[in-house]
Amino acid sequence: MIIQTKIKRNAYYDSVTLMLISRELQKLTGVEEVLVGMGTDLNLDLARDLNLATSDFDTLTANDLFIAAKFDDSQIDMEAIEKAFGEEINKSAQADGDEDYQPSTLRAAIDHLPGANLVVVSVPGQYAAAEVEVALDAGLHVMLFSDNVLVEDELRLKQKAVEKGLLMMGPDCGTAIINGKPLCFANAVKRGKIGVVGASGTGTQEVTVQVHKLGEGISQAIGTGGRDLKEEIGGLMMMQGFEALIADPETEVIVLISKPPAASVAQKIYKIAQTSPKPVVIDFVGGDRAAIEAAGAIPCISLEDAAHKAVAALRGQTAEDFTSFTQPEREIDRIVKNALAKLNRDQTELRALYTGGTLADEAMKLLGYQHQIYSNIPLSPEMAIENLPDGRGHVCLDLGEDQFTRGRPHPMIDPQTRSEFFESFVDEHTAVILVDVVLGFGSHSDPAGAVANSVREVRQRLSLHGKDVVVIASVCGTDLDSQNLHKSVETLEAEKIIVMPSNAQSVRLTDKIMQGIKGA
Repeated sequence: MIIQTKIKRNAYYDSVTLMLISRELQKLTGVEEVLVGMGTDLNLDLARDLNLATSDFDTLTANDLFIAAKFDDSQIDMEAIEKAFGEEINKSAQADGDEDYQPSTLRAAIDHLPGANLVVVSVPGQYAAAEVEVALDAGLHVMLFSDNVLVEDELRLKQKAVEKGLLMMGPDCGTAIINGKPLCFANAVKRGKIGVVGASGTGTQEVTVQVHKLGEGISQAIGTGGRDLKEEIGGLMMMQGFEALIADPETEVIVLISKPPAASVAQKIYKIAQTSPKPVVIDFVGGDRAAIEAAGAIPCISLEDAAHKAVAALRGQTAEDFTSFTQPEREIDRIVKNALAKLNRDQTELRALYTGGTLADEAMKLLGYQHQIYSNIPLSPEMAIENLPDGRGHVCLDLGEDQFTRGRPHPMIDPQTRSEFFESFVDEHTAVILVDVVLGFGSHSDPAGAVANSVREVRQRLSLHGKDVVVIASVCGTDLDSQNLHKSVETLEAEKIIVMPSNAQSVRLTDKIMQGIKGA
């Protein structure tokens, strides 16, 4: 085996594209390990961790692309690997329709499209603030997809945006729908009269999808970025988006979505809610219901519940808690009975493998503390995944967290990360596997198919021990998404996966089965 590096100076490519190409080059005969990336500190460290670094790395800059490979030179050479890289780049360009003019700077892009009013920024975090500054100074709204942006830069840029009456969505803002146009990770939904401001990407997706399924539509869905409601930022973009929707003549009901904000930030938001002339539905996942009610807003117990209450408010109906199932109770009882009949007495554990962080967080909060769930986003410090005793116990993972995405695409883009956890975290003690399947723009072309393949392999493995497993899924998507909701559900059900209409309902069903296991 030899290790070689090929460098292309001043050749920038999108990091997600390069991650996916790395995966394809890995399949070449004779290649043991390969990494394609820009010469950022993060990628150079990753290459060193993979033992792919060569002396050429000393000359790399963040503007340079590298192909680092370890391979059997009796089967393949660096020229063939480089040729395969070029073919994959061409495929990506054709798929993206990249024959149009591609400006080399943001300023050139602004000049080329003088009528544009919004910029999506997705560059390495250390360079993102400078690009956002250019956009704001040009009077453009910003969606900042990049993460790893300094808190002080976020605060400064959001203060500037507020002063200019602009949106600065992000950093780490993954979902928005502006004037009917889905941005980054978002679903194709009907336009309508319900506006959303969300500090959560998949939380916003779940609410907009459920609104669509209930027969209504979305006027705007404004992202804020996950840190916006922390003390350091002060909820600047949540309030900016909230007030924008109050002023928007196309919005009649407003939904706010976030994890519980800092106390001082919550008070600012409640103050706006108290004076809002439009109904306000607030889902601060696991937040203070009494405080929300005191502000004159409508509190929620789940993302699905938020959608139901927004639709009820729009239709002039009473907003009641939605805590049940779409199916009749007798049908749920039948599903639970059949699920329990599949399991052996030593199958007692839950494995919840999520690609959406807010969906994972909602699952744990709906399941409560009685099940003692360990996680990489734990409800309390002692339930951190590192404290899982001897690998035994209930587990809920957010596979989109940085610890799992370093040097690889988010699992909504590339299902391989979750496929690996199906293999490593599911064993003969597993009773229930709980998953989300997120459709829409930016997501993998067939996430349901990837889950179905993983479940098929798990069942084949468990059958060697004379066991089966219960798999429960919810699909966050619509009939308008390119992956097709109905086709995705059919794919899952063909593998005997129980598909529920929402994350909340899939979690409630999981709870019933887990309670049944306890009582057996």
